[in-house]
Amino acid sequence: MSKRGGFPGGMGGFGGMNINQLMKEAKKMQADMMKSQEDLTAKTFEASAGGGAVNVTVTGDKKIKSLVIKPEVVDPDDVEMLQDLIITCINEAFRKVDSAQESEFGKYNIPGLM
Repeated sequence: MSKRGGFPGGMGGFGGMNINQLMKEAKKMQADMMKSQEDLTAKTFEASAGGGAVNVTVTGDKKIKSLVIKPEVVDPDDVEMLQDLIITCINEAFRKVDSAQESEFGKYNIPGLM
């Protein structure tokens, strides 16, 4: 009695996992990742610079929702300082978004994703 063709032991390379089960798991992971992305996009992240002189709020998809600058830091003779504070503040908010993304999507452990 000869064996039929195919992989020895069932699916061999898939550790014996049924291909249908593998596809089902992949679809579930995709749905979970989409939900995580939606949740992250809905969140807001805040940062400040200059001891609260500049405050920014951004969304999880890195869109600026608000930028507040205290009037006392607006010095027409030192525009560069204000520009630096704004850049620092926005970059810090974006860093918080990146950190949240790494934390959220790191649990999926897919090489090349992040």
